[in-house]
Amino acid sequence: MSDIQILHNPRCSKSRQTLALLEEKGIEPEIIKYLDTPPSAAELKTILQKLGMSARDLLRKGEDDYKALNLQEPGLSEDALIEAMVKHPKLIERPIVIKNDEARLGRPPESVLDII
Repeated sequence: MSDIQILHNPRCSKSRQTLALLEEKGIEPEIIKYLDTPPSAAELKTILQKLGMSARDLLRKGEDDYKALNLQEPGLSEDALIEAMVKHPKLIERPIVIKNDEARLGRPPESVLDII
């Protein structure tokens, strides 16, 4: 098992580019298709901590669910935003590469290189 994981959506060009970049570097990450197996709230909190981001920073604000669930409301708690991402994983910005205690968002894909 690899010590590097990627939360991956094969339909996303940035996710595919990031995975290809890792593979070019000889890295075979554990691929987590997060739309099929979403992270739990606890896992998402850990990922956010490793990213150094808030839940709001990780939300895909262009998604229909973002608007439908009124996630733009400034008074929503971190836990409420995390629960929304757990229930609607397409709200999670991607790809996310995780290695040990660090994680990077692959936007742009090269941003993950400093943790590998």
